[in-house]
Amino acid sequence: MYVFVWIISPQMLDVFSVCSVVAVFVPGYELDKMNELRQEDRLSVCSKLCYAIGGAPNQVATSATAFFLQIYLLDIAHITPFHASLVLFIGKAWGAVTDPVAGFFISKSKWTKIGRLMPWLLGCTPFTIVSYFFMWYLPPFVAGRVVWYLTFYCLFQALTTLFQVPYSALTMFLSSDQKERDSATAYRMTVEVLGTLMGAALHGQIVASAHASDHCTVNLTINAADSSSSLSNTSNLAEPLGLQSHGVSACGTGTLNPRGGFSGVMSSCGDIHEADMLKRELYMIAAGVIGGVYLFGIVILFIGVKERDDPYALNSDKAIPFFKGLRLTMKHGPYLKLTASFLLISTAVQLEQSNFVLFCTHAASLHNHFQYLVVTILVSAAVSIPFWQWFLQQFGKKSAACGISWMIPFAVMLVTIPNLVLAYVVAFVSGLSIAASLLLPWSMLPDVVDHFRLLNPHAKGPETIFYSSYVFFTKMSAGIGLGISAASLEFAGYKTGMCRQSSTVILTLKILIGAVPAILIVIGLSILLFYPITEKSRKETEFALELLRRNHPSTDNLSENEEDTWI
Repeated sequence: MYVFVWIISPQMLDVFSVCSVVAVFVPGYELDKMNELRQEDRLSVCSKLCYAIGGAPNQVATSATAFFLQIYLLDIAHITPFHASLVLFIGKAWGAVTDPVAGFFISKSKWTKIGRLMPWLLGCTPFTIVSYFFMWYLPPFVAGRVVWYLTFYCLFQALTTLFQVPYSALTMFLSSDQKERDSATAYRMTVEVLGTLMGAALHGQIVASAHASDHCTVNLTINAADSSSSLSNTSNLAEPLGLQSHGVSACGTGTLNPRGGFSGVMSSCGDIHEADMLKRELYMIAAGVIGGVYLFGIVILFIGVKERDDPYALNSDKAIPFFKGLRLTMKHGPYLKLTASFLLISTAVQLEQSNFVLFCTHAASLHNHFQYLVVTILVSAAVSIPFWQWFLQQFGKKSAACGISWMIPFAVMLVTIPNLVLAYVVAFVSGLSIAASLLLPWSMLPDVVDHFRLLNPHAKGPETIFYSSYVFFTKMSAGIGLGISAASLEFAGYKTGMCRQSSTVILTLKILIGAVPAILIVIGLSILLFYPITEKSRKETEFALELLRRNHPSTDNLSENEEDTWI
């Protein structure tokens, strides 16, 4: 029997119609060969686990940074909210700019004995560990702290990009079977959520005492009932005692009376200094622990994962030029809709993460529970990943996106009714939504790449372009969200180191936790409704690509003017 082949211009027929036509004329022995090909694409559980563990350290560090860097800059490094917003925004923007640059150089990489992507993962890890540690180090000088943190945060963002882009693209080089890729993605998301949990839990438990509010319960007060002359004498006396003019003692607690006496316990300034040193050491210990996680993850990834050479391209295909591929990527409709949707959703999640600790501390009086609430969110997300994987297989990936909206009503309730029990309910439901928002884009992006492959069968190596540009837009949106968040707190009058913030700051935190994420999620899900790849079309694309690879291992006999056609 023969296989009927057509060379058809993309303008003549819709891609999915041709997939159906080709499928009708596939002989039985070709189906047997394709079944054998699928068996070769099977991944072992060990390989999936090793792949998933390899990406966990990045999530551990990213989680710790998302939850604690802002409050570290404000309350430990004593940087103003404006400067903190500059550090966060410029760092994220720098990481975003690095994404297409990383994609360009990675796409130019040649195949080595350990693969094309693995050398990048191995090479950037040691430098990532160093930059992460110094990002949490408090330098002895004060004037240049903003420059210090900006430098190492930008360096950390750039290095994580050099890790994240090849690691994400590695999904496409594990197997050409969509189910195996989806399964590997589910393993990856589960372990990454556990990594996020590990980062928040480890970092949170280690540094929790650094944010204890016991020192806020007793403040030095000044008797304001006396005459202005007495107040003047009190003010003059306060300075040599090391007291602030607003009545808060830097070195002790007690009461100044207008006659010059001091009643209360006067602590040594050395004790205060030792407490500050302890806070710094706690953050550095946490950074060192997470650095060790990086080393463990990269070793497991290198030992347990075998990178395959491009299993999609035809044998004689040449790598697509980066900028040409980028132009084609930006014109690809499914990719644009998917990216726009999840940019808004990821920004909403980022706002929740970066302001949750501040909200619990200053707006909801839950400062003694925030680490447990964070753990609740992440445990809920981790255990629900298998459920969402089953759900998207049974009902489709677009249908699973409805779970992202579950956090909206509960977050609004927490803002309006800051109750402890409700806070844990919100944390649990938010974890379910976050799990869906993490799993879906990385599960849908390979489908978009396959769709692009079918339309451009002679384009080799578009994976790094797709993944680097997607990470670019994700980081840019996160940077904008963090910048807006920190700038909003600056304009609201957030005061670093203060036990109580103004009502304007509290209202701002409520808006950043409730209203803004809700609006972004609604808009993002509305855009996702127009995403064109359905379960039926996805299976047709997979079938057509397998047929294309099986029957046309070489394209040497095709001329250059046929490169824009597909089979």
